[in-house]
Amino acid sequence: MTGRFMTMKSAADFEKMKVAGSVVAAVHAAVRRAAEPGVTMLELDSIAHEVIRDADCRPSFLGYHGFPASICSSPNEVIVHGIPNGYKLREGDILSIDAGAIYDGWHGDAAFTMAIGEVSAEAAQLIEVTERGLWAGIAAARPGNRLGDVGAAISAVAAPHGYGVVREYIGHGIGRQMHEAPDVPNYGKPGRGLKLKAGMAIAIEPMFNLGTAETSVLEDGWTVITQDGKLSAHFEHTVLITDDGPVVSTLPEPKLVAAPTE
Repeated sequence: MTGRFMTMKSAADFEKMKVAGSVVAAVHAAVRRAAEPGVTMLELDSIAHEVIRDADCRPSFLGYHGFPASICSSPNEVIVHGIPNGYKLREGDILSIDAGAIYDGWHGDAAFTMAIGEVSAEAAQLIEVTERGLWAGIAAARPGNRLGDVGAAISAVAAPHGYGVVREYIGHGIGRQMHEAPDVPNYGKPGRGLKLKAGMAIAIEPMFNLGTAETSVLEDGWTVITQDGKLSAHFEHTVLITDDGPVVSTLPEPKLVAAPTE
């Protein structure tokens, strides 16, 4: 779903993206507090919508190519793009939430996966490893590095666990459009691909499956599930490439990420 062009951002543009990102972080926090057994996906969507509107922002997702909600809510075997519905969370579920907000025309986009109550050891490990994959990719997103370095860093985290790294759905450029060029795969070869430069903004979003990487799309045309029915986890942050390194804008406070150590 990426666009056909990439835009370079100014420092002023990045400041607006940080505002949008802080609103996404607030959505995440509100949903984390509310998500517990018995709560429906529609209730979580309503909470997220209210947080975005109260911040004088607009939801990035609502109406995007006809998407009917303000967040994507993806439980268990749903990888991404789950449409909020009447499903009630149950003890032992895992839940991925993807949210986006627009401030003065600029987007923030981020996702996380959480446990609902007590979950299996393998589910907990999948969540933890997928989040580590995200931060490994962010640490590699530095000026002078290439997109292949980012993807290779992500997939290297999954490899020891035998997780399927989803290939059909990947990260993307972001700015005035939620999806811009370039594509940001969660796999790749070091030293290959587009060279990163200060002024770029990308959304890095690994999706790791407990089983194979194969996916299917449900009849609604949006909901993507694991083909084998096994669990999937998804993490994402919007990353601003600066001369000092990658800055994560979709946190309560922007964070500069240090270079990985050998």
